[in-house]
Amino acid sequence: MLRGLYSAASGLIAQQRRHDTVTNNIANLNTPGFKQSDAVTRSFPEMLLAMSRVNDTQRTEIGRWNSGVFAEEAVISYRQGDLMQTNQPSDFAIVSHIAVPGLAFDESGKSVAEDGQVTYQPQAFFTLETADGERAYTRGGRFLVSADGFLTSAGGHRVLGVNNEPIQLAPNVSISDWTLADNRRFIDANGVDTGVELLVSRIDNPHELVRSGEGLFRLTDGAAAVQPIAGADNVQVMQGYMERSNVDAAQSSVDLMAALRAYEANQKVVQFYDQSLQKAVNEVGRV
Repeated sequence: MLRGLYSAASGLIAQQRRHDTVTNNIANLNTPGFKQSDAVTRSFPEMLLAMSRVNDTQRTEIGRWNSGVFAEEAVISYRQGDLMQTNQPSDFAIVSHIAVPGLAFDESGKSVAEDGQVTYQPQAFFTLETADGERAYTRGGRFLVSADGFLTSAGGHRVLGVNNEPIQLAPNVSISDWTLADNRRFIDANGVDTGVELLVSRIDNPHELVRSGEGLFRLTDGAAAVQPIAGADNVQVMQGYMERSNVDAAQSSVDLMAALRAYEANQKVVQFYDQSLQKAVNEVGRV
């Protein structure tokens, strides 16, 4: 009897985590460059149930049974978000459609070969330097200029150039005086190349990234080396634009309702087992 109780309890936990993932997506619906997460639910390994009598070598197989489900992970969707024109010179948006020869990617950015090998579409990210000197990556290009002239993220992390040094404006120079060219180099108000080029990094397997808060990602240990995007990569950085969150509000609402209904169904199963156990103890046990 308790097997069903454990299955229902695992379902409650899985749906709660699914609910938390969806609500986090909805909360970041207006966060620039935010990438949606999708909860992946898997079942526990199957078990073969059988019955046998004491001291009897024969047994009767009942069938296979899954002992429950669990929310294994939250997979990030790196689908391109819509662009919104802001006309703010410190706002930047990445439009990334990096191709890999011989591969066709679906909407989720995944290509599956005939032998089952999965290849993920490379993605482009702004490169930041955190306060502890480590690299971080983001698609949220709503930047600011600090009091000492550094181009920073909203969280105060400095934006890096291709020389791996933070981008800093000269004294008495405004970011509105700089224009980003197609080659990602800044041009001043006189049309002269400033010598500063925005570093946009290519991550060949974006699923090696983990969230670290404030819209930032960090690479996991043992991840492949990161390279600046090349001229052949189909990547464009647009100034005066902002990439919006790629969260699908309508689908998130449906997923939220589905998680709630599934949670209620598992809750009713737990209540049923609770009532059955109560009868077994208070009524059957008394006889």
